[in-house]
Amino acid sequence: MAATMSNVEEIRTRAVLGEFGVKNVHSSDFPGNYPGYDDTWNMQTFKKNFRIDIVNLEENSMEFDMVGIDAAIANAFRRILLAEVPTMAIEKVFIYNNTSIVQDEVLAHRLGLVPIKADPRLFEYRNAGEESAEEQGSEIDTIQLQLKIKCSRNPRATKDSSDPRELYLNHMVYSSDITWVPIGNQADVFADCVIRPVHDDILIAQLRPGQELDIIMHCIKGIGQDHAKFSPVATASYRLLPEITLLEPVEGEKAERLKRCFSRGVIDIEDVNGTNVAKVVNSRLDTCSREVIRHDDLKNVVKLARLRDHFIFTVESTGILPPDVLVTEAIKVLMTKCQRFLSELDTPSVE
Repeated sequence: MAATMSNVEEIRTRAVLGEFGVKNVHSSDFPGNYPGYDDTWNMQTFKKNFRIDIVNLEENSMEFDMVGIDAAIANAFRRILLAEVPTMAIEKVFIYNNTSIVQDEVLAHRLGLVPIKADPRLFEYRNAGEESAEEQGSEIDTIQLQLKIKCSRNPRATKDSSDPRELYLNHMVYSSDITWVPIGNQADVFADCVIRPVHDDILIAQLRPGQELDIIMHCIKGIGQDHAKFSPVATASYRLLPEITLLEPVEGEKAERLKRCFSRGVIDIEDVNGTNVAKVVNSRLDTCSREVIRHDDLKNVVKLARLRDHFIFTVESTGILPPDVLVTEAIKVLMTKCQRFLSELDTPSVE
């Protein structure tokens, strides 16, 4: 038992990558499992250990570390980002005229997947019982968009030209051709942030002279759980922080080979008294490919592991909302779900 207990800390906190599998993948830090360890959940301990570190924040992407939580909570947070943070998306498409070669159903589907730059926090959910008539919907729950365009010949095109870009006008229909039609007081409310597609270069259809589109679209508030078009992220994923430990000094030619086994920037070579010695510089950059295990003389000098409670999150927004706002909204959704659960526990059951 003593030999086993010497590795308890590693079993509790590390997932070890071996030659033939990954060890310690299941949570074992529950109360009473290990003598001498008090794993009872405690709020003060959680506050002390939990933290969020923002590593990189750009216009549409974000990388941050979430430390001190269980994988179940991290995965719940990821799923909320994917499916439960609301956005505005095209739900109803009223096609008055479509003489292009694109079928009405395909065209409506393509339009529904165009991300719309509109803050969903300023809108309400539309009542589920409402009919789909065009006149329904108000300024608090609906955005109206219009796509009206007609292709014609370019009178200034050269006689010998065969380039459609020169021969025709409006032959390529892009998302930039979608215009916003304010309802009620929306023109005043959104005067500083005009509602429009996130990207202007999304190709919707191609036309030829005489073909035209005349379409009215209604955007409503929804979540990705109902349809993927409402998902606010292009991707939301996490991985555990890698940990690389050299069990013995690696020198000379072995050090060079060891460096090539890992992603760039993980292992570096330093000169120690005229000898090249390998050292771990930044294990975070490692992809855990386990390439080093292929080398018989290297696989026993390196220990590969991952920290079980250190999650590296990557969030890429579709552009509807900034990624930091999406993370904040996901936290609010998680808090609401927890509060609802607590309220159900406090409510006396009725038989």
